[in-house]
Amino acid sequence: MWQGVLCGLLAGALWGMVFVAPVFLSAFSPLEMACGRYIAYGLIAASVMAGRLPPLLRRLDRADIVAMVKHALAGNIVYYMLLALGVKFAGVAATSLIIGVLPISVTLIGHKDHGSVPLKQLTWPLLLVAAGIACINVDVFTHDSGNGMPLAWKLLGVLCAAGALACWTWYSVDNARYLKRNPHFSSGEWSALYGVSSGLIALVIALVALAVFHGDVTGAAGAASGRDWGLFWLVNAVIALGASAIGNHLWNIASRKVPLTLSGQLILFETLFALLYGFIYKQQLPRTLEVAAMLLLVAGVMWSVRIHALEDPSEAHAD
Repeated sequence: MWQGVLCGLLAGALWGMVFVAPVFLSAFSPLEMACGRYIAYGLIAASVMAGRLPPLLRRLDRADIVAMVKHALAGNIVYYMLLALGVKFAGVAATSLIIGVLPISVTLIGHKDHGSVPLKQLTWPLLLVAAGIACINVDVFTHDSGNGMPLAWKLLGVLCAAGALACWTWYSVDNARYLKRNPHFSSGEWSALYGVSSGLIALVIALVALAVFHGDVTGAAGAASGRDWGLFWLVNAVIALGASAIGNHLWNIASRKVPLTLSGQLILFETLFALLYGFIYKQQLPRTLEVAAMLLLVAGVMWSVRIHALEDPSEAHAD
């Protein structure tokens, strides 16, 4: 289990880079960044598994293909696009508040799985996590003046953010369950297949967008200024290799080794590292509420780890 926790921590450290990438690619739309990232991910996954990919593809049955496509859409492309739309229409504050429920939603949905501990034993750790999420979002609301969108557009943004939360909650739970039910694929093999499918789907979306917008997928009247395509592909390649290829592989290992009630809370490492990278980039120290949030989140996760470590797997609550 501790190996799973370490893999979850490292995955969070790599996923946290995703929140810094848009700063370097502000001239590009979320659709362009999503397609660029996952096309690069697909190319990396295919090249890493080049020699083993043909026999690996022959091992796929219909259920594997369906699961792979659903996970690629829900966990990668659709999630990212809904998140970007939520930020655009509802603002960072409202979107982050909704997405911040993710650790709790995954834990609640997965609490009946084999190896999970009773929810009553996780009450205090979950309360600490909720308090930490509240601190982060109170701080965001305090320092965010809003985006001036009409109420109807803000409500649409809230619905998009809720959709993103639902997508990643479902993906996290279903992916963990599928990996545990299907040990015939290693974590690395499944991550590679996941990457190839994500890349192919992103390529199709990009081609459709290019056809609809006639080469300008931002939908603007002309090309945006400062669009450095060399930087675009460099940043997306780094994110694809670190956050997608390596990060997803580490997360697949963690998903096999820890119960869902714990894996849901390990996602918090992504939030913590995203905050850390943001402070480093802005060259500023965290504010009081941000410090409180980080301490509460770490305390809640470590308390949950301790509870799971003390729980006898043979007597784990499963109903």
